[in-house]
Amino acid sequence: MRTLDKLIAPHLKLAPVLLKRAPTLTLAFDERRKSRLAATLDNGEEVAVLLPRGTVLRDGDVLVADDGGLVRVIAAPETVLVVRAKDALTLTRAAYHLGNRHTPVEVGADYLKLEYDPVLADMLKRVGATVDQVSMPFQPESGAYGGGHKHGHDESFAEDYALAQQVFGEHHGHGHSHGHEHEHAHDDGHGHGHGHTHGHADDHEGHAHDETCRNGHPHHHAHR
Repeated sequence: MRTLDKLIAPHLKLAPVLLKRAPTLTLAFDERRKSRLAATLDNGEEVAVLLPRGTVLRDGDVLVADDGGLVRVIAAPETVLVVRAKDALTLTRAAYHLGNRHTPVEVGADYLKLEYDPVLADMLKRVGATVDQVSMPFQPESGAYGGGHKHGHDESFAEDYALAQQVFGEHHGHGHSHGHEHEHAHDDGHGHGHGHTHGHADDHEGHAHDETCRNGHPHHHAHR
């Protein structure tokens, strides 16, 4: 099985004849944002995609295999919502509300495009936008989804994180899991407490410790 482990920079122009001969790899957006992926080329060849973490492939990108061969990426049609509005203000409001929800969005001159979601479709209609469900390639803005910044969605991230936590547990004697709720209760005489929920933090079971704050008050942390 060949491994596709290099991405040719978009500004580097290849001879059209090379691109024409290159086999293609058609992927939906969720697959194009995975840095490690078992995939099948459009000609039936099975390959492994192994790219730097944070890489998000776009339509027309060219990958290089470990044997020097080229593979051209095609963005697959998928079910998306195309959002339009009667004026720029309404479209801007729609973009604002989507941004508040950290939703991947493709931005056009007079439209927004996002993955199909009936709840978001209803919200967009409520702010005055028109929403059409269609099948089209989806290429959202890459700012928050590229550059190596991950939120635990990448499968390889989860695998690496689990391995790291296993090693940590062997040395520290307590288990960790991906995705837990983590509460702090402060007993410092002020009668206040607060909870924290972390997207990819640890699960501390039966682990508690006391600290002394700088002002001399006892500071108790209870981890659940």
